[in-house]
Amino acid sequence: MTEQAPETQPATVSETTQQAGEAQPPTGIRARWDWVEPAVWTERMLTALEEGVKGGKWFRLIDKVYALPNLRRAFARVKANQGAAGVDHATVEEFERDLEANLEKLSRSLADQRYRPQAVRRVWIPKPGSKEKRPLGIPTVRDRVVQAALRAVLEPIFERDFAAQSYGFRPKRGSKGALRRVDHLLKQGHHWVVDADLKSYFDTIPHQELMERVKAKVADGRVLRLVEAFLKQGVLEEMNLWTPEAGIPQGAVVSPLLSNLYLDALDHHLAARGIEMVRYADDFVVLCGTEGEAQQALEVVRRWTAEAGLTLHPIKTRIVDARQVGGFDFLGYHFERGMRWPRRKSERKFRDTIRGKTRRTHGQSLQATIVDLNRTLVGWFEYFQHSHKTTYATLDGWVRMRLRSILRRWRGLRGPGRGPVRGPTWVRPRPRAAGAAAGPRSACPASPVGGAPRPPPPPAGPAPQTPPRPAAPPPPHPHPAAPAAGPPSRPAAVSAARSPGSPGSRARPAPPGPSPPPPARSPAGRNARTPPPPPAPRPASPANAGSCAACAACADRSAAPPAPPAATPARRPSPGSGGQAPSAMMRTRARPS
Repeated sequence: MTEQAPETQPATVSETTQQAGEAQPPTGIRARWDWVEPAVWTERMLTALEEGVKGGKWFRLIDKVYALPNLRRAFARVKANQGAAGVDHATVEEFERDLEANLEKLSRSLADQRYRPQAVRRVWIPKPGSKEKRPLGIPTVRDRVVQAALRAVLEPIFERDFAAQSYGFRPKRGSKGALRRVDHLLKQGHHWVVDADLKSYFDTIPHQELMERVKAKVADGRVLRLVEAFLKQGVLEEMNLWTPEAGIPQGAVVSPLLSNLYLDALDHHLAARGIEMVRYADDFVVLCGTEGEAQQALEVVRRWTAEAGLTLHPIKTRIVDARQVGGFDFLGYHFERGMRWPRRKSERKFRDTIRGKTRRTHGQSLQATIVDLNRTLVGWFEYFQHSHKTTYATLDGWVRMRLRSILRRWRGLRGPGRGPVRGPTWVRPRPRAAGAAAGPRSACPASPVGGAPRPPPPPAGPAPQTPPRPAAPPPPHPHPAAPAAGPPSRPAAVSAARSPGSPGSRARPAPPGPSPPPPARSPAGRNARTPPPPPAPRPASPANAGSCAACAACADRSAAPPAPPAATPARRPSPGSGGQAPSAMMRTRARPS
């Protein structure tokens, strides 16, 4: 017998194993800097970035700016933003029609130092939740491409040393990280908050101090001149051209990087003193444990801003206790008493957006309106999902009301849709029997006050058969004798009213005698109502009629015909209804007189 070789198990393949030709995931230093532009920053440059360059300054960067691969990637980012045209009225689509020729022209002009940025077009956009407007500078498409290429080269150099408490316009950081940091500090007991606001920050940044901060890490003279040229771009506003002496235009590609660079010194200044600050661009809050610490932190911030050429807003800058009513606003949220919810400006902007998408004269189908509406609702909930649990009850009802209003418009109705339409709340009373008790007092005027007590209802059984209507009413009953002593029995008037064919039954017979003549028509018109005649005097009741069967007063009242209800005239159809009768929801009912 020959020995068989043992079976070997096939080798297992890892889930992360990739085939030849597939893109390998970044590892090592490339994984830590996966957001940088690979066409610019090689692994050798990233290693020098982490370890530090000689003298702490970078040379020979202009060739990275005007490289064609960097310019192509820059145009892709500009196209993704879908910006408007600048002063030359050239759109992104027009620039893309001859893309390679335009990019080569830009590259040659940057290499030959012939590039000059054009003026920016200034427009004013409204601030959310206020009547004020904010200036916005729109560069041309070619200038935005060059700025994007310049930012791809400079951003990793400054990002390496930015403070950790800065979250605005930085890679892998955002507003949610800033909100989580604020919530964490509040839970740790930092309830005293310095809510600071810089007055017109982007328009008041000094150019000279900003360039000094850029020169601290960049030594390429051509790159420095390019940055300074963007700072001194002309501004065209309603055919008026002027050159700014301070500030950077909001809307430029390099503006967020330069604004973070200028306030980075404030971040490190407060961190060195142990002051907790959370900043998003020019909006920041300082959280302290006591009111005295908050006062000292505010003085430190005020002295630094004065030395840097900035100004704190005298009204918007304040110190608040987050545990009390009032709280503070930060990045769209309102923090107060351990809770958070959307601030008033955010909710007002949300409602304005929903109103624009749910107009009753929009002209779209309800399905298309809902699809468009869900884009806003999902995005808004994604950001404000950490609000208090009572936030969405009111907003959900309001959104549904807007959708119901569209349906009401299609059905020819008016007014907002406030839920299901309810029927009339009044019920027409049924006619009572003659002499029947109608409350705490007896209906018979001859009965004593309060009347006889009503016995319990009879046991349930088969419903009695109603006999046919009699041809003539029975004659009036005389007064019965006084009841014998014993337990109180059921009033005879109620029994007579419930007996078939009695004067108090539901099918009331016609009164005896000739019928009264019809009332004369008023000369004022058929719609004019004639006042009813005065009631006839009733005879005095006998002394022994405490629980009569049918006294004279009861007989007179039962014999009187009931007053017919006043009929409401039918509503005429509206001019736009095509002459059709009003719908069931618009018909009127005759109310009892």
